[in-house]
Amino acid sequence: MKMKPFMYAVLAATVALASCQSNANKSAGDSSAIDTLAVEAGNPVSLNSIRPTGATPAWAPDIHPQMQAVMEKLAGYGDKPIPQLTAVEARKNHTPTDAVKDLMAQYKIAAPPSNVDTSGKDIPVAGGTIHLRMYTPKSTGPFPVVVYYHGGGFVIANLDVYDASARSLADKLGAVVVSVAYRLAPEKKFPTAHNDAFAAYQWVLANAAAIKGDVKKIAVAGESAGGNLALNAAIAARDKKVALPVHILAVYPVAQPDMNTPSYQKYAAAKPLDKPMMAWFVKNYLNSMAEAKDPRINLVAANLKGLPSSTIITAQIDPLQSDGEMIADKLKAAGVTVDTKNFDGVTHEFFGMATVLPEAVEAQAYAVDQLKKSFSK
Repeated sequence: MKMKPFMYAVLAATVALASCQSNANKSAGDSSAIDTLAVEAGNPVSLNSIRPTGATPAWAPDIHPQMQAVMEKLAGYGDKPIPQLTAVEARKNHTPTDAVKDLMAQYKIAAPPSNVDTSGKDIPVAGGTIHLRMYTPKSTGPFPVVVYYHGGGFVIANLDVYDASARSLADKLGAVVVSVAYRLAPEKKFPTAHNDAFAAYQWVLANAAAIKGDVKKIAVAGESAGGNLALNAAIAARDKKVALPVHILAVYPVAQPDMNTPSYQKYAAAKPLDKPMMAWFVKNYLNSMAEAKDPRINLVAANLKGLPSSTIITAQIDPLQSDGEMIADKLKAAGVTVDTKNFDGVTHEFFGMATVLPEAVEAQAYAVDQLKKSFSK
């Protein structure tokens, strides 16, 4: 009997890397470990062949070579810094996803085969409609469901920018992933994205069977601003006494408004997310800075009791690393079962880059394993 591809990735990550925190720097230079991960990710090209062309950037002396190569591609587009742009202009900038795709083309890395179908659905929400994209395994259900919220500071990005994350989770997990195109600021200010996030969760609860889903196995997940939305959707479900998700996956979540945490100070100039960008996101999403104290933004001050088991993933070279650590500690203090993992040598947005980053392969395998455990209970 053949093992499923994601199981190979889990095994490779476990055996070859052992621990991302203790061995990440070692694995970056270990060609055999990287080669194994590349093959199990579906790529015949060694990820060890991906190398940066320039010197290590001052803002990230510990950056791993593949991650640096992605950041060099992104910088090479010559886009204006987002804080100098309007939201409409910023949405036209190149994204880390563009950099990954161009790096794949340069190294002739093929996209992994997809075993999921996609479909779309517009649903009504207060004051308008939002779009959902369903990633559904190519087999009979019912399947577990993951309601997924993309990143972008509540202002930029879309379902396409985060397609790789959603598609990979659906494929490796064997689950329906519902990716939510919540409305963006400044056109729609706080708390619109938060309200849309919960509305999408409620729609999935009511329509799970119609999308081949198992209503008893629904989780929430998100990256960055989407990690904040995933946590908030679970809190809203608890408070409004609807069925709780069975698990929360939050990848480098926005968890509080203080921009003087240790990681904000150490990685203020990091890429692709820096401190000025976070200030720009806050300015665009909030109606006033007083709203930064709202527990939906300041999650570390929210009531976190009674939430489902949670997984928090953080990146070392990221202003939001401390946010992830803080919300993990607060969840644990509230009695929530929490598992966390930090990935050294990589930046914000690394999670969806499994075609070029060994750390992303490992992070996705870890996330899938955590979700599978919650679905099996």
